[in-house]
Amino acid sequence: MYAVQRPSRSEFVPIRLHRYHVRLWGDASSTLPPLVLVHGWMDVAASWQFMVDTLSPAFFAGRLIIAPDWRGFGRSTGPACDHYTFADYLGDLEWLLDHYAGERPVDLVGHSMGGNIAMMYAGTRPQRIRRLVNLEGFGMPATQPSQAPRRYARWLGELKALHRGEQALKTYDDLAGVAARLMKTNRRLTQAKADWLAHKWSEDRALPDGAARRAILGDAAHRIINPQLFRVDEMLALYAAITAPVLMTEGSDDSLGTWWQGKFTLQEFHERLNAVPQVRRVVLPDCGHMLHHDQPEALARLVEDFLDTP
Repeated sequence: MYAVQRPSRSEFVPIRLHRYHVRLWGDASSTLPPLVLVHGWMDVAASWQFMVDTLSPAFFAGRLIIAPDWRGFGRSTGPACDHYTFADYLGDLEWLLDHYAGERPVDLVGHSMGGNIAMMYAGTRPQRIRRLVNLEGFGMPATQPSQAPRRYARWLGELKALHRGEQALKTYDDLAGVAARLMKTNRRLTQAKADWLAHKWSEDRALPDGAARRAILGDAAHRIINPQLFRVDEMLALYAAITAPVLMTEGSDDSLGTWWQGKFTLQEFHERLNAVPQVRRVVLPDCGHMLHHDQPEALARLVEDFLDTP
């Protein structure tokens, strides 16, 4: 199994009626800007371990690194919920920074859904972000107002399906099954890393018939479609309000093209990026969507250089 070089410590923090699980590395008394790492959809804070392990000693020394399990993921718990919205994640991030950083600006790194949230937050609270690294947080395809009736109808139908138990996440016989699932999703993930992640990404859970299965640490309600349309004009306004330098990092595999099959392209996303006042785009070779798993050392060097450059 993967050998952790820099073990994290866990804390539980009250955030907006939720009990947030937060992984911490480094020095809590540091005067350096805290480094905040926010994970993507159906992921957990422990996912950052591989990158943290490859940060240089000089960069890691004396720095506090903060990685929360978003609400509805990992070990974070809270009130029962049957759907999630981006606005709630912005509120959670605000409370998290209040707790750990106070008035100090932070360096924010977000992956996928976390990258989208990071960009939205940086436009909403520009004074709180010193530098921002977006790892494949592309946003969503453009929508039209005429789609609203069908969208809301779909949302209502999926809510009913969830409450009937029809949206449950798949469970697995054992940790080996979870690891195999992770490796199927990411062909570059090694067996050692998959075995380690399987422990952090799932838990033993008893089924109604008494059988023990391995369940993913993610709320099935995350599968419910967002009832509100993705409005590109609003996102561009948020992008334009960002004052921090932004490093947009993409994997060499075109994951966006794979997901959307032409409905939303990299070219379209790059056009949106033109709204960001200070942005640099980098493509990381030999990796897919999970850059921090596929090339953690190369990513660590990229992040360090960006954050340390005057």
